[in-house]
Amino acid sequence: MNLVSIRIITEDVKGLVNFYEQVTAMSALQYTDDFAELQTNSVTLAIGSTKTLQFFGAEEVAKAAQNRTAIIEFRVQDVDDVYRRLGDFLKTYLIQEPTLMPWGNKSLLFRDPDGNLVNFFSPLTEEAIKRSKN
Repeated sequence: MNLVSIRIITEDVKGLVNFYEQVTAMSALQYTDDFAELQTNSVTLAIGSTKTLQFFGAEEVAKAAQNRTAIIEFRVQDVDDVYRRLGDFLKTYLIQEPTLMPWGNKSLLFRDPDGNLVNFFSPLTEEAIKRSKN
């Protein structure tokens, strides 16, 4: 089994796509006004409008801007470089500046415009680097 996609449901696809394109420096594939994807080497971040919920059987199956449990994580080459590049842009979204975590990753934590928690991290310690290669 492989995890291939994480989908965020939003009322503002265009705004969320623009945000993720800015922070990842990647271009999204916009299939319709209601659905887009950011494709990485390992997983796809899909962004769907609340209108797409009808295809899953009910509009109440998910609610936009209600996530307070999951963290969307991106491994980056150098968290400090990313923070230098995005610092001004992230000011209103920032939760934590780059910080070395007890498990050996340096982490930059912020929220997207819908309130979803996002972590950009880089393994720094020997143990963290070893784990990241598995």
